[in-house]
Amino acid sequence: MNIALGIMIPFIGTVLGSGMVFFMKNKMNNKVQKLLLGFASGVMIAASVWSLLIPSIEMAQEQGKLGWIPAAVGFLLGMTFLLVLDSLIPHMHLNNEKPEGVKSKLKKTTMLVLAVTLHNIPEGMAVGVVFAGALMGNNGITIAGALTLAIGIAIQNFPEGAIISMPLKSEGESKLKSFGYGALSGIVEPISAIITILLTNIVVPVLPYLLAFAAGAMMYVVVEELIPESQSGEHSNIGTIGVAIGFIIMMILDVALG
Repeated sequence: MNIALGIMIPFIGTVLGSGMVFFMKNKMNNKVQKLLLGFASGVMIAASVWSLLIPSIEMAQEQGKLGWIPAAVGFLLGMTFLLVLDSLIPHMHLNNEKPEGVKSKLKKTTMLVLAVTLHNIPEGMAVGVVFAGALMGNNGITIAGALTLAIGIAIQNFPEGAIISMPLKSEGESKLKSFGYGALSGIVEPISAIITILLTNIVVPVLPYLLAFAAGAMMYVVVEELIPESQSGEHSNIGTIGVAIGFIIMMILDVALG
């Protein structure tokens, strides 16, 4: 029951954030958007370190391996995986009129949703691999720690859901449709988590690599997309403040509850 709930928590965060579109009167304030993007970045950076990389190193050492090897290899593979997806999947980021990925005739709103969906794949993988480690009774990972990561990502997903649904409303979509698109972008998280759990039960020895892989994929999203978007134009210091707040909150959650 805890595991089923834990897998769904990040998705619930996205849905609740997307629901903010129903309270929206005008376009999202640029300063608020930068703060939310920075906050999401801080949460993901802290989660990558405390919930994924450190457990990866500790688990590898328990298996009698050099702790840094699985962490380094997995991290680089995760970065490469997202780089490939980023190059192949047609998508578009906020405040950017030029699509990325392979050329397509998709609508702008669809490509905005695909951009956020791309972010959510590594987050779902991260939750799945941590729950898999807890299920296997690994000393470095507990169910409480896995739930903490899920809650942290849900907190980060709340603003992310708002960041996708509100601009869609500004682009001319109805509030209900904007909410639906925003919520749908998060459905890949529980799906990615379930697939990851099924795979890790088959390949136990590579769990340290999978933890680091999820960290690398999340860091790719932060460095390639979230931070640049939060730092573009005026008021970049607001995005920086958001990073600090998100990082501290996720670190406290992980250390205190994990």
